[in-house]
Amino acid sequence: NNITVADEDLSLAGSVVTIATNASFSTATQASNIASQIGTSLDNLNASLARLGTGSTSLEIHKTFVGKLSDALERGIGNLVDADLAKESARLQSLQVKQQLGIQALSIANSAPSAILGYFR
Repeated sequence: NNITVADEDLSLAGSVVTIATNASFSTATQASNIASQIGTSLDNLNASLARLGTGSTSLEIHKTFVGKLSDALERGIGNLVDADLAKESARLQSLQVKQQLGIQALSIANSAPSAILGYFR
């Protein structure tokens, strides 16, 4: 799952632009040969630019996908954190209510012997 964009050698006398760096002409035949090389070079250059454009488009699509994936992950993590905070908040309230009920139960239990002793006085 790799995106590979091959480099293109656009230098003179390279694989795309086939005209030599020291190309010159002094006859009509040489001029015709250079004109032919220019036409071939232009065709090669258009093909190279098309390949580079395709690679660029692939990279742009992948960049957009990765950005959307990153945003979705951040939202998902945020939702998990929010859900955990809500869960822990409810758990804390539950424990606080249990604690208050325990304190009230102890208070009632401690006052019961005093009430019973009051009947014997």
